Amino acid sequence: MAGSQQAAYTACTMPAPPDLLPQATGSDASRCPLCGQANQCAIMAGLPAQDCWCMHTPVSRAALQRLAPAQRGQRCICPACARPLAPQAGPAPL
Repeated sequence: MAGSQQAAYTACTMPAPPDLLPQATGSDASRCPLCGQANQCAIMAGLPAQDCWCMHTPVSRAALQRLAPAQRGQRCICPACARPLAPQAGPAPL
């Protein structure tokens, strides 16, 4: 794989329309499971999947890895959490 493909890719994590998904107990499917903000999922809004922001915006693989295994492919993250994490600064030079 090319380096850019390893860092980010565009894909909706929602595998099917909400009425076909198992219902997650005690969770709100319209909220990002990482931060709790609205995930802006077009499918959850009743729109076609191709209208979802995640179909047109790179989604960080690292962000998807932060989802609990049971949430992967079942819950949508928000655009802010989908961005790659900023590289952490090292120690200040002496």
